[in-house]
Amino acid sequence: KARRSVADLLKKTMLGNAVTPVSVSRTALLKEAVVSEEISVAMQAMETISAETPDLGPFFGLPSKVKELMHKLRGIQKLYWQEACLNLECVQQRRNLIYSLPTSGGKTLVAEILILRELLCRRKDCLFILPYISLVQEKQVRGLATFGLELDFMVEEYAGSKGKFPPVKRRNKRSLYIATIEKAHSLVNSLIESSRLDHLGLLVVDELHMLGDGSRGAVIEMTLAKVRHMSEATQIIGMSATLGNIKDLQTFLGAENYTNDFRPFQVQLKEYVKLNDTIYEVDPKEENCFRFSRMLNFKYSSSMQKIDPDHIIALVTEVIPLHSCLVFCPTKKNCENVAGMICKYLKDFLQHREAEKAVLLQELKAGGNGSMCPVLRRTVPYGVAYHHSGLTAEERKLVEEAYSRGVLCLLACTSTLAAGINLPARVILRSPYVATDFLKRSQYKQMVGRAGRAGIDTIGESILILQEKDRSMAKELVCAPMESCYSNLMQDDGKGILSLILSLIGLNVEQFLRGTLLFVQQQQLCVERSLWDTVQRCVATLQEKELITNTATHSPSLQVTRLGRATYKSVDLSYCSVLYKDLLKGLEGLQLSSHLHLVYLVTPYDLVPQCNPDWMVYFRQLQFTLLSASEQKMSAAVGVPESFVARKAAGQTVKKSVDLVAVKRMYLSLVLFSLLRDTNVWAVADRFQLSRGFVQTLLSAASTFCCCVLHFTEELEELWPFKALLLELTRRLSYCVKAELIPLMEVAGVLEKQLYNAGYRTLTHLANADPAVLCGTLEHLYQKQANLMVASAKMLLNEKAAALQEEVDELLTLP
Repeated sequence: KARRSVADLLKKTMLGNAVTPVSVSRTALLKEAVVSEEISVAMQAMETISAETPDLGPFFGLPSKVKELMHKLRGIQKLYWQEACLNLECVQQRRNLIYSLPTSGGKTLVAEILILRELLCRRKDCLFILPYISLVQEKQVRGLATFGLELDFMVEEYAGSKGKFPPVKRRNKRSLYIATIEKAHSLVNSLIESSRLDHLGLLVVDELHMLGDGSRGAVIEMTLAKVRHMSEATQIIGMSATLGNIKDLQTFLGAENYTNDFRPFQVQLKEYVKLNDTIYEVDPKEENCFRFSRMLNFKYSSSMQKIDPDHIIALVTEVIPLHSCLVFCPTKKNCENVAGMICKYLKDFLQHREAEKAVLLQELKAGGNGSMCPVLRRTVPYGVAYHHSGLTAEERKLVEEAYSRGVLCLLACTSTLAAGINLPARVILRSPYVATDFLKRSQYKQMVGRAGRAGIDTIGESILILQEKDRSMAKELVCAPMESCYSNLMQDDGKGILSLILSLIGLNVEQFLRGTLLFVQQQQLCVERSLWDTVQRCVATLQEKELITNTATHSPSLQVTRLGRATYKSVDLSYCSVLYKDLLKGLEGLQLSSHLHLVYLVTPYDLVPQCNPDWMVYFRQLQFTLLSASEQKMSAAVGVPESFVARKAAGQTVKKSVDLVAVKRMYLSLVLFSLLRDTNVWAVADRFQLSRGFVQTLLSAASTFCCCVLHFTEELEELWPFKALLLELTRRLSYCVKAELIPLMEVAGVLEKQLYNAGYRTLTHLANADPAVLCGTLEHLYQKQANLMVASAKMLLNEKAAALQEEVDELLTLP
């Protein structure tokens, strides 16, 4: 309207003065125009529109350099449905948007282009929320760090123990924060508290349907509701799987919806089920949902029939080794068994890419400090591996990269891979179960969505293996409408809404809650209490926990206590009180002769239920008999006397009441304590009879929780001694390597030991390295890996330098 108004008025002015547009200079026109107040107002409106999202070039408003980088770094030359999505009116006008497509449909590309527009054109910061730490690191290092270096913006990781609160305030550069769900919530709280939320121009949520996923869904809902309530300037973009109740999410976010059934390069997905020897194609139009396709062509001996009654070998050998295959299994143990079983009948596969498989075996051995999983040692020569949480992060990465390059042609994996790194393949579902639970429709669609390798296959196939007893339930699974997504703020006795209200004291809480998904769905969820009743009940609970207090005698005037403030800024409300008591008790007799006492205080509470100590290992094989006198004293002080463990190890009944939570926490603490001394995940896992994957998960969770406890103590003066102690412990737990290797560990995915031995001792040295020289120096290092490592080191170095420069500038501007 503003542009049309200016054009019309200028045209009238020119005609009225009998001049042609060609003969009138721009300056003269504007001089003529200012006589009219209407033109002046229209010009201001036009300038505001131009300033909102400046057009910097031909690639969706971005410079040509962005298009060149997309081609160079991603191999992207043409956009498909993304072009229509980016040209939507709501996108052009910066309104909120939810878009949903099948797995591998290229959803992230739209988000990345919008992020780049926000960073480069509008000069605003962006927040990209991803569900897992591994995905955050993948996007930060492999995805966007190189773009940041080329286009001059910062890429900052907020995952695990990484991330600054509040974030560094930058004058000259914009930042892209890539964060896990929990870290994103803390970041938003920090920006609100420092009155900087309006600096956030765009918030992108991947896997938006996780709003319906328990406590993590509640955290996503809190984050989005706060941004919606506190900032009109922040645009929200959500990427989601197809949902049955997408309109609820649209209402919650005030968003429009775009959907498309696109699959890359027209790769058609065909879904099948296998019953006995028969393959049926899934067809919702059929009365029984299944249409006969073919009989399975195989010849099994009687012994082979016993070993493989579901004919998995027959199914996989139809496609491997020329095509890749994923076999989803219900349990971790089943993954390993299936991988081993398949290899027994793949004798002809040993020569296929033999040299590359030998290199992979060497890398797996080097990553395990000389140790290697016996199952992988046996299966990798056949191009087969398993993939589940029992592997270390290094093993998972090596296996994923080898599979994506075709060195491995088959992975037997659990359902977690379906939501992880994009590894397109032909898919076999070993069973319609995850452990003992029947698959959800959304889980099934994620798994089968992996089928079809873009650019190679024209058709993707998925085959679900069924037993007759599961036939009717399977019909619902493959043909039913998509599941709906519901608010989780009221789950776990309302833990989510309690946390939300705690962080909102001082605001109009009832008005705020009207902007939640819970409010949109309260009738569907059969919420018995009114919104105000819920608020009052939550306030009473928070007062009971001494997290808020009423400062007025007559009318309620609520304030957050110091404990309440420390809680909502850093730790889960469900264990804030016990953490506070443990830390206070720890101060009374803090043992600092070793790290054990501090490690115990930051051992995560939420992993305790997963801990089932082997009492003999606990007492005889572990550290208990090797603890120093002060460490044994500390163990007894936290409620774990050596005599108790000795009796349990001997199989005796223990009549004396002992806090089992403290006992299990101490067991996990000993694992962590051993890791800090040994730094060898394999050796510690073997010593404690635990899977190496669990040991690494424990270490990662402890470093994250240590960081949270550090922020918790920063808000409470009485806990001041912990601040300096936990700062160093966080670094130790985050990297768990020898001190000299810590600088190199900041580069995600780095081969720290090989680099150190090759003479690359600092971040600066690595940032200045020539990738080609790196490839020649380090054995089995690919050019792409070297480029990414150097780019990551440069980004981290830039971030540190920029932070120091900001501090200098701030000091120089002080009066």
